Amino acid sequence: MQNSKVVVVTGVSSGIGRSAAMQFAKQGCRVFGTVRNTAKAQAIPGVALIEMDIRDDASIQWGIQTIIDQAKRIDVLVNSAGMTLLGATEATSIAEAQTLFDTNLFGLLRTIKAVLPHMREQRSGRIVNVSSVLGFLPAPYMALYSASKHAVEGLSETLDHEVRQFGIRVALVEPSFTKTKLDRNAPQTVSRIPDYDKELGVVTQAIQNNVQKAPEPDGVAATIVDAALGAWKMRHTPKGEASLLARLRRFLPAGPVEKGLRNTFGLA
Repeated sequence: MQNSKVVVVTGVSSGIGRSAAMQFAKQGCRVFGTVRNTAKAQAIPGVALIEMDIRDDASIQWGIQTIIDQAKRIDVLVNSAGMTLLGATEATSIAEAQTLFDTNLFGLLRTIKAVLPHMREQRSGRIVNVSSVLGFLPAPYMALYSASKHAVEGLSETLDHEVRQFGIRVALVEPSFTKTKLDRNAPQTVSRIPDYDKELGVVTQAIQNNVQKAPEPDGVAATIVDAALGAWKMRHTPKGEASLLARLRRFLPAGPVEKGLRNTFGLA
């Protein structure tokens, strides 16, 4: 794929999405970045901001059509918008779970469904879905977030089989802890069950510690650009902890992997 591609990146207000949009622009791509409110969004050099809420079908249809009207095509879609949730599974309300999935899975699906007709017509395209190492690993007290990313991985692998006949490929990027507002300010479940409070406190502190020493989003963004513009492969793990975890998951027995994971989250 050449660098003069039309690229759409969702969720560019901050963090990984914003950094990815900037890097695509520096590569010479024509970049459109989606935000929920353009009036409140900070401008990004070389990136056209499009107001679009991935939880709203009409908003997505309007946003994607606006991009098509201006650029006539979409070569790359990067689904980076997302949210997280911290808390005991038992304490998570169905409404909280639905809200999380509405963004992390159904928002991604809505956007893909809006873009695919254009990619099929042009018989080319690349869809990059930002997952997480929690798409292939569990994390205590992040069950619904982990479940949503596992779902993104299943959807992505299946979709790739369906659309490659049209010259379209789907790829996953699986970052680990990254220094973003999303990770620093992870919302917690409204309901609390006292029996879980001690461990939840330990895990929350461990997450904060890991985020503080985590790399900035630039490395993940570079991986996204490579997944979008480079030779196709399904899974891309940024250099460092994410790549290490992927190798450990693949080659080590389950026992040591589980022990290491629990240690990461401060659990005995």
